Amino acid sequence: MGKRTFRQFTWNDRIKMETMLNMGHSKSEVAEYLHIHRSNVYREFDRGKYVHRNSDYTEEMRYSSDLGQRVHDLNKQKKGRGLKIGKDRELADYIEDKIVENKYSPAAALADVEKEREEKKFKTRISLRTLYRYIDAGIFLRLTNKHLPVKGRRKKHHKKVKIQKRASAGKSIENRPEEVQDREVFGHWEMDTVKGKQGITKSCLLVLTERKTRQEIVLKLKNQKAESVVDALDGLERKWGELFSRVFKSITVDNGVEFSDNEGLERSARKEGIRTSMFYCHPYSSWERGSNENQNKLIRRHIPKGTDFEGTSHEEIAYIESWINNYPRGIFDYGTAAERFEEELSKLT
Repeated sequence: MGKRTFRQFTWNDRIKMETMLNMGHSKSEVAEYLHIHRSNVYREFDRGKYVHRNSDYTEEMRYSSDLGQRVHDLNKQKKGRGLKIGKDRELADYIEDKIVENKYSPAAALADVEKEREEKKFKTRISLRTLYRYIDAGIFLRLTNKHLPVKGRRKKHHKKVKIQKRASAGKSIENRPEEVQDREVFGHWEMDTVKGKQGITKSCLLVLTERKTRQEIVLKLKNQKAESVVDALDGLERKWGELFSRVFKSITVDNGVEFSDNEGLERSARKEGIRTSMFYCHPYSSWERGSNENQNKLIRRHIPKGTDFEGTSHEEIAYIESWINNYPRGIFDYGTAAERFEEELSKLT
């Protein structure tokens, strides 16, 4: 039997350890084979452990030589200071799942950690800056920079004047009440469509965003025609009943052909008269529907541009809608749109 020592693991040691453990050998047998003290093996396992999902969807704790090496390298880079998250694998796994599986941003993931801290019994706190540094250093098993939301580049506004091909179908945004602009009054919405692969996807998503609470409604339409949008609003009116005119006081849209039936969009499907007021943006001025634009970026985390979502089910669309409404938002101190929307509804009922 070779003498066991407290020497440091090498890269080759980590590979051998991973191989032996996957073959069913115990940690004691690994220590014996590598001539490394057993306590070193247990510490190394903690550095590189992760939850592995099997093909039958059962889960088990495994060791990754790659992860172990990454943690080792980062600790060395930090000149001996311990890696905080390395002492709390439950926290590391939770953050990784939130960003990789649930498509959260790092800031939203950490906000969710704080909400769940007491129940999950997380032992460690890390800052947003530290989390980004860990991701850059590659200490996570699955989480890399490619999983982070892409920060959009600021668009350059050119002075070239574009000519609108058709007149606005209804009232200009210039006639919209002042209360809509400051976002202090509930019930004013923006509406847009999200389209799939050009020339392939016939259907589209109709998205409505409430300006104050950022509550999102996402509906899949069979086509991109004006009559389909009117039918969708008719369905929403029937769903909300008498509350519709109080929840949907106004809707702001662009000048797309799908919103060209102003009369059909405004008139009630349940009774005589109008159900809401429609306002139309200036041509080529998408920033006038800023809430829509930001919310659409969240949708694109699930349905990237160029995707043919023809086969996407209504259940999948409902999941995306729920995900957006329950996503921690920095503008609400990491509360959610759903929480604020329910608060506003409670005032009406």
